[in-house]
Amino acid sequence: MNPFKKLLSDTAIYGVSSIVGRFLNWWLVPYYSFMFLPEEYGVVTNMYAYVAFLLVLLTYGMETSYFRFASKSQQPEKVYSTSMISLFFTTFSFVLLAAVFRSELAGLIQYPNHPEYILWFAIILGIDAFTAIPFARLRLNNRPVKFAVIKLVNIGFNIGFNLFFISLCPRLISQNPESVVSLIYSPDIGVGYVFISNLLASLVTLILLLPEIFRISLSFDKKVLQQMLSYGFPILIVGLTGMVNQNIDKVLIPFLVPAEQDPMFQLGIYGANYKLAVLMNMFIQAFRYAFEPFFFAREGSKDDPKVYAAILKYFVVFGLLIFLGMTLFIDVIKVIVDSQYHQGLKVVPIILMANLFYGMYFTLSLWYKLTDKTRFGAYMALTGAAITLGLNILLLPLMGYMGSAIAVFVCFLVMLVISYLLGQKHYPIPYNTKRIVSYFIVALILFSVSFFTRNYIPILKYFLHCVFVILFLLTVFKFEKSELRTLIKRKKRP
Repeated sequence: MNPFKKLLSDTAIYGVSSIVGRFLNWWLVPYYSFMFLPEEYGVVTNMYAYVAFLLVLLTYGMETSYFRFASKSQQPEKVYSTSMISLFFTTFSFVLLAAVFRSELAGLIQYPNHPEYILWFAIILGIDAFTAIPFARLRLNNRPVKFAVIKLVNIGFNIGFNLFFISLCPRLISQNPESVVSLIYSPDIGVGYVFISNLLASLVTLILLLPEIFRISLSFDKKVLQQMLSYGFPILIVGLTGMVNQNIDKVLIPFLVPAEQDPMFQLGIYGANYKLAVLMNMFIQAFRYAFEPFFFAREGSKDDPKVYAAILKYFVVFGLLIFLGMTLFIDVIKVIVDSQYHQGLKVVPIILMANLFYGMYFTLSLWYKLTDKTRFGAYMALTGAAITLGLNILLLPLMGYMGSAIAVFVCFLVMLVISYLLGQKHYPIPYNTKRIVSYFIVALILFSVSFFTRNYIPILKYFLHCVFVILFLLTVFKFEKSELRTLIKRKKRP
């Protein structure tokens, strides 16, 4: 099959679960904005920042290691079994320790009155970490439909449980205080029902994956595990530092923003507006699900460099379209969020562009994975983490959450540049950097010009913004029309 069509097809299917699914899940953000005060939503943002770190730690690079070793092994089932057994023991140990020390851990992260949060999230994390390999197996075996269905079911149940506990139960209780609903609902839990809904949805996912889990052969190879851990350790470092780059701000805000500036209120504002950039994240996630097994499977093909160069270019085009669509029509998008969160809209363009840089960095990062030089990934991620930590520590006390937005932007831009320079040395790819930079310049000029239309009447303003998007597309088509025609006509590889 034409490699571009294969990648596009898989990206589209994974997009059902990643883009469509996460988009549906994203609607919980505006829902929460109307149901919770910013300082309450700040608790949600803060807790899920810790979850992001711990999930990377609990999977310890095993997902990427599984792809690498199962794809080239003569006994992929042994690799699968070894991965599953390893993850089972580590996640079980984690859940047990978290349950025993939940009170101490809750006090450590400034929630001494809610040790139950620790227990709930320990179970969520245990399930999500353990099911990472079954999901990876579905991807490796080219079963994106089942992957998408299970992900969508998880999201559907999560949304349903949220609506049930946060909206329906209070209404039923107010109408009939003696209702049977009172047995499963307590107003005192409040924002905790966000976490309970996640827990229940994760349990549903575990049940759906049981057929894949029970296919395990119970074959454990210590040597294979050692090789996977050796390969995956730098990936773990990359993952942890990646979480520093994306989530440390949401951990540090309660500690570094002065108390008189209401840090939890700021965290709620920042967290909600950060999520408005989710379209970029969803695009990157869907692309990542398809791209990682795609480039491992194609390793060694003589036309790989040209293929990867074209992929990056079109990735940037789609990313810039999302950037323009979100920023030029932010006045329309903002109505879905409660007005008390609108003061944080200024971070949205910064976060969108930062996420695009991150997606480009991920696409470029194939060079160190294909050459088994994963230590370079760790070096770059550590550099990014140092930048993120340093800028957050410096800017948060001075600028509040705006400092965090600047930090993530600078971090991903620096990592992108470093990865490009190193990649060209160790695994040269003929990226059309001049063309890519030109598209960035065009998009940023159009974005800048849009500031002059802010006071126009809405009909004229949005008409002009539509024209700006069309101008960008025409620019791309002008330069890429010959290559696009070639790609469409390209025949199946022998």
